[in-house]
Amino acid sequence: MPCGASYIIDMQNKRNSASPLPTYFLSHGGGPWPWMMEGAGGTFERLDASLKQLRRELGDAPKAVLMVTAHWEEEVFSFSSSRAPPMLYDYYGFPREMYAIRYDAPGDPALAQRAADLLVGGGMTARLDPERGFDHGTFSLMQAIWPEADMPVVQMSIRRDFSPEAHLEAGRLIEPLREEGVLIIGSGLSFHNLRALGNPAAQAPSQMFDQWLQESLVGSSGKDRANRLRQWEKAPAARIAQPREDHLMPLHVAVGAASGEAGAMTYHEDHFMGVAASSFRFGALPVVETAA
Repeated sequence: MPCGASYIIDMQNKRNSASPLPTYFLSHGGGPWPWMMEGAGGTFERLDASLKQLRRELGDAPKAVLMVTAHWEEEVFSFSSSRAPPMLYDYYGFPREMYAIRYDAPGDPALAQRAADLLVGGGMTARLDPERGFDHGTFSLMQAIWPEADMPVVQMSIRRDFSPEAHLEAGRLIEPLREEGVLIIGSGLSFHNLRALGNPAAQAPSQMFDQWLQESLVGSSGKDRANRLRQWEKAPAARIAQPREDHLMPLHVAVGAASGEAGAMTYHEDHFMGVAASSFRFGALPVVETAA
């Protein structure tokens, strides 16, 4: 079993609690928004507050983050394995200074290897990518949650075929990481139709799809929840909300890694850039120790 300086799998380094960490599907906002809060007119305040609350609720329980990012597509599931991942400015039209920002969290090659081994052990194909940098689906969330940039982060790609079944299965296979102090986050957006953002006509379909998400993720669990996600295209306004499902596939991984556990909505607003948007947690929160 592989081990490394920042990720050693043994009983002494597992979390004190017997319960696994929850998983999350987080709507990651737009571009490098944490660096643009001051001039955004409050657009990201509720999203930012929800992410800071997530940090408070988790306390010191996570030892590393596995970020399933909508902004990385490969033929097979891939994991970033650099010790010091570079930045990937995968957006356009922002002020020049947004192409010089830094989020210098460490990578974790041993965790990347462990996650890939879990997929391969379950009959899937996986690979390591030592060159892949942090994209904004990762560094925007991490800047809001861990601005200290001291939490080790490994990125996981989605698969280019967008197979709901494959992404649910990948989540199921990496579930053991939750017992090892790894926080699994699916980074996407519950409504991702860039042409519709800001268009009043998008409000109603965004609410229809968001209501379906709430019913599917909070109102159901286990096989029922997984079956709903397998057939997500049948949801109301599905292809208006997700004309290309790259920003939905990280949800399938997060759900697959917590299939039998309760879902909860951790963030919601009806008018995020003109549409409804939400984030979700799967599984129970850790018990956070407080001073006597």
